[in-house]
Amino acid sequence: MTVSSASSKAPGRGRLTPPRRFVPLLATVALFLATFGVGALRYEAFASGQVFANLFIDNAFLIVLAVGMTFVILTGGIDLSVGSVVALSTMVAAATLRDGWPVPLVVLAVLVLGTGFGLLMGMVIHYFDIQPFVVTLAGMFLARGLCFVIDVESVSIKDEGFRDLATGVIELPGDVRLTYGAVVALLVVAVAVYVLHRTRFGRTVYAVGGSEQSALLMGLATARVKVGVYAISGFCSALAGLLFALYMLSGYGLHAVGMELEAIAAVVIGGTVLTGGSGYVVGSMVGVLVLGTIQTIISFEGTLSSWWTKIVVGLLLLVFIVLQRAVARRTGPAR
Repeated sequence: MTVSSASSKAPGRGRLTPPRRFVPLLATVALFLATFGVGALRYEAFASGQVFANLFIDNAFLIVLAVGMTFVILTGGIDLSVGSVVALSTMVAAATLRDGWPVPLVVLAVLVLGTGFGLLMGMVIHYFDIQPFVVTLAGMFLARGLCFVIDVESVSIKDEGFRDLATGVIELPGDVRLTYGAVVALLVVAVAVYVLHRTRFGRTVYAVGGSEQSALLMGLATARVKVGVYAISGFCSALAGLLFALYMLSGYGLHAVGMELEAIAAVVIGGTVLTGGSGYVVGSMVGVLVLGTIQTIISFEGTLSSWWTKIVVGLLLLVFIVLQRAVARRTGPAR
């Protein structure tokens, strides 16, 4: 038997098969195309450019939140505080605007607060060697409680400059309008992709999630990364809170209840492995779009309860966790 004939019979040779690490991401993209296609076939106006743009407009805050959560989960951690930090950010923004602060100063204050909150949790997790679940659970209760220290009622945002940002749109070809919040979300995704795949910090994030001990032996800055991802998550939570305040034009302590679970669901559906070391920010964004598409289909249907979204998301989570497990078993030990 010649070498060429042997190689031609080798399994997988000559076939255009993607690397296994891309399988969950490709499955998410296929799921999004399938769900959007179902909506386009069933409803006449579903396939319009504006409906597609609305997926980004209505979920801009969740996209940003999922980006921060992706960084954390890639290291094998978890952040349960993000929904509460979103609510706290809306309250701080609304209260400071009510007191006459200029919009740029409000934005800066909220982002510094969120980043500092995440940084503090990251330091406690790393230097005291406490499970992220416990620390971020405490952070969730703390941030939610601080909301009601500011005000127990909803605080309406009446600042004209902030309202102009909320109502401003960017005209695109085909009579499609995109809000500033959606543009910010897309920019955050682009920056996150660059950081994760083109910087030493991003490569270390994957290394820590794959094997922290191996990363230490390679001399990588694991401590800086483990703390840094929670600071990034806090920053993204604060930014998501600002986008949510733009969307709702109010601050309220009960905003974003359960949003941390939606972010985790989007990240997992997007193909990121909960144990860390594998996943993509773009996948998390597509995971959010899948959730948004399901909600849009239910809205177009009109006769279905919004709770069907939770049911479908639960089923999708189970499917994608099983898919991740199957891919991990076929891949075998790290090469």
